Amino acid sequence: METMPCHNRPVGTVAGGPRPQEEQQPPAGCGSSRLIRFAEPGPDSLPSPDSGSNGVPPEARSPPHEPGPQPIGAQLKLLPMNDQIRELQTIIRDKTASRGDFVFSADRLIRLVVEEGLNQLPYTECTVTTPTGYKYEGVKFEKGNCGVSIMRSGEAMEQGLRDCCRSIRIGKILIQSDEETQRAKVYYAKFPPDIYRRKVLLMYPILSTGNTVIEAVKVLIEHGVQPSVIILLSLFSTPHGAKSIIQEFPEITILTTEVHPVAPTHFGQKYFGTD
Repeated sequence: METMPCHNRPVGTVAGGPRPQEEQQPPAGCGSSRLIRFAEPGPDSLPSPDSGSNGVPPEARSPPHEPGPQPIGAQLKLLPMNDQIRELQTIIRDKTASRGDFVFSADRLIRLVVEEGLNQLPYTECTVTTPTGYKYEGVKFEKGNCGVSIMRSGEAMEQGLRDCCRSIRIGKILIQSDEETQRAKVYYAKFPPDIYRRKVLLMYPILSTGNTVIEAVKVLIEHGVQPSVIILLSLFSTPHGAKSIIQEFPEITILTTEVHPVAPTHFGQKYFGTD
């Protein structure tokens, strides 16, 4: 069985020049990751499931006459990769990890994603007075935000959002597959009454096909929410899932830690102890 690559490798490329030397010599095991903060995905942004090394140019991985994978889009934003995030991803993917370690690592990764999601919200500049009497010029976030979790796995991210925003309102959507058609069907939706005025942090940890999120966004649109004010917070995404969502709603923003063909779809069962 082939070892699954550790990911976030090519989020983008360094235009017009070779990769730095340290990227050309990845350590054994999981290869090195580029520290790119929300770089636009380049033409090699979709990692291949059988690519086992870093720093190999796209043309070396496939014949020149074959077109490479297409970029997903600037709406897809990745957390800057570091060893802390990689370890959390590893524990969550490890089938031998205890449920306690799994939940602890998932909560930490959720907190990192939520913090970065809040960083995408608009703010205004302000001036405050310090205890010593000095003026300090800072910022404060604008009001009018809310969270929406897609049940059930999305509820795992609610506490992380509340830890950062104590008074934030959180709505819920329940979407399940119809037994006859096998298509995603909305069974329950409850939002703040003025959600159409708010910016929405939509929470769903695993993007596999993207169908569930697409249905959830359609419900939000029916309640007056514009896709441009929706920030989708997820932990893991497949290239197909992210691309499907962006093709359906080009103005939506997706924030995740990893794009990989194999998503940890056991997340909800193990987090809630139903596996």
